[in-house]
Amino acid sequence: MLLTDDLAGFIVAGFALTGSPGPATLSLAATAAAFGIRNGVVLAAGCIAGVFVVMLVTASGLAGLVLAQPVLGPVIRGLAGAYMLYLAWRIATAPPLVAAAGSGRAPSFFAGTLLGVGNPKAYAAMAALFSGFTLSSDGTATDLALKCAILVAVMAVVDLAWLASGSVLTRMFRDPAKNRVLNIAFALLLIASLGVAFIR
Repeated sequence: MLLTDDLAGFIVAGFALTGSPGPATLSLAATAAAFGIRNGVVLAAGCIAGVFVVMLVTASGLAGLVLAQPVLGPVIRGLAGAYMLYLAWRIATAPPLVAAAGSGRAPSFFAGTLLGVGNPKAYAAMAALFSGFTLSSDGTATDLALKCAILVAVMAVVDLAWLASGSVLTRMFRDPAKNRVLNIAFALLLIASLGVAFIR
């Protein structure tokens, strides 16, 4: 049985937690702006796949167990941070859109999956959403399945919105001088969001 009292709050919280600026959302906007919205959709699909893995890991309690380990937790955080710094570098050095057709390479589906799995913000958001709401009285499995389905739909809407916001800047990314400034700005925002995510 669906518990409608918690449903609206869950959806609102889902949009707030997955849609706020962070490593993944800023990467989507930057990718759409630097490489075009089609390439951004591929990255977004990978991000959703990665966060879906985070949902499963968080729901099982495995995330808390792994990250609590004195050695393994910091290693995983370090690898995730290093990958996001690499992604920031890729964005900062992306060529103008006209040149990108021949020389640049947009982040792939696999890159998006790594971004989703390695994003500290995703673990915090999923932990809050999975522990703070009950959507079904038909058992834990039904409740988790319902939460996952709703969150995947929410993330699809959020990711498309961030891609659209990035694509608005596409014209500016065709100008080499403006392209360099915007790419560096997006990269710095990504690094800043990474710092905030790790501090939390």
